[in-house]
Amino acid sequence: MNKATMNAKNNEALNQIGLEQEKSNRIVGKLNELLADYHIFYQNVRGFHWNIKGEQFFILHEKFEELYNDLFEKIDEIAERILMLGETPDHSYSRFLDKSEIGEMTDVSEQKETVSRVVEGLQTLVSKERELLELTDQLNDEGTNSMMSDYIGEQEKSIWMYNAFLK
Repeated sequence: MNKATMNAKNNEALNQIGLEQEKSNRIVGKLNELLADYHIFYQNVRGFHWNIKGEQFFILHEKFEELYNDLFEKIDEIAERILMLGETPDHSYSRFLDKSEIGEMTDVSEQKETVSRVVEGLQTLVSKERELLELTDQLNDEGTNSMMSDYIGEQEKSIWMYNAFLK
């Protein structure tokens, strides 16, 4: 086999950004799971924003809006990363519900419960992002690795702040 044939064979195994497609597919599977968690969590936080009651209404109404706007941006970034890795992001709620570790919340409007659920949701996201961080490190996917690292840093601070509210 000549050098040109070998290079062509090697390039067939790479995706559009130069990562091995087979390894990238493992990352994509985890990203689609994370995408599902983000979608369900996003919808939960929208519900908290709409339905919050109590003396902390004004503060929490605004904080939940900030949070769901941030989640919405991250949903788009995760989906775009899946596309960069050469695959199609999941995009149906039936798949999201099937894959998400975060469950749907309905009729939740009490302050402490909503904030507790936000903390739980963020902790779930951080846990999955840490798994992805480890996997992307092993597979030399710096783009996804950097994204997960940034998300973790932001969300750890949010967990700390929401927990401070609960105390």
